Amino acid sequence: MGWHYRKSIRLGPFRLNLSRRGVGHSVGARGARYTRSAHGHRYLTLRIPGTGLSWRRPLRRRTRTHRR
Repeated sequence: MGWHYRKSIRLGPFRLNLSRRGVGHSVGARGARYTRSAHGHRYLTLRIPGTGLSWRRPLRRRTRTHRR
């Protein structure tokens, strides 16, 4: 098992996440949060506070369709 580093800085509803891989950010309230990782991956997380239960969904980029 390797070493990991993660530091989070809170600025109200905005959170700056520092890790060995880079800088990410997230914004949201206690039960819902939108996150963008250091690699650019986007996630939506919904949680039930006080229970430890959460649901996380990756958000995909929209692809444009070319019309002819």
